[in-house]
Amino acid sequence: MSTTPALLLVRAAHPRQAVATAAVLGAAAAVSGRPLREVALVAGTVLVGQSILGWADDLADRPRDRWHRPEKPLAGDALDPGTVWFTLTCAVLLVVPLAISHGRRAGLAYLALLAVAAIGDRFLHARVLSFVPWMASFALYPAFLAYGGWNGVGTETPPTVALTALAAVLGLGIHVLLALPGLVHDHEEGERSLPLVLALRTGTPRLLLLAGTSTGLVAVAILITGRAVGLT
Repeated sequence: MSTTPALLLVRAAHPRQAVATAAVLGAAAAVSGRPLREVALVAGTVLVGQSILGWADDLADRPRDRWHRPEKPLAGDALDPGTVWFTLTCAVLLVVPLAISHGRRAGLAYLALLAVAAIGDRFLHARVLSFVPWMASFALYPAFLAYGGWNGVGTETPPTVALTALAAVLGLGIHVLLALPGLVHDHEEGERSLPLVLALRTGTPRLLLLAGTSTGLVAVAILITGRAVGLT
């Protein structure tokens, strides 16, 4: 039974990561006291933005995925790249007004993190500096939440330094965890991302334990810091 193009597009958008990120940011907005409509706006904006990053990633990795991940829609020619490009373009045209509807500062923060994540993944994915776009983009999430409000009516107070720093460290941990399943293929391709360099020194099982534990501790620290000093 053939899969419809719509379902293939969803698969190419890295849906689990997109939904998880949207849910976490929506929950963070709710915990910070935002009304329900703003929580929905945050989750919707992030869901569209993460889908853009997923499609861009699969388009960039298509040649390599043909050899290592032929089950992916773009790698196996089940999904036309032109269709993905068209959908990605429409999503970009959608995410811009969605982001700006949070307010100028919040919108620019979110669009900046998307640009950093997309460009960084394209040019630093195989380098030891692969962690930089992850940390930089995650560091912008607190600003996106802190400055956000319905139709731009929100707080003018910047996020705390502590939450911004913790968010950046969380991005590093998530980068390592997400990279672990593909390290064998990355090594075969001659890449030298930070997770691969660390895995070669520590071993993948030990790195998984270290990254999982440290990421969990950072997440707890974010919750404690948020409850103690608030977002802004």
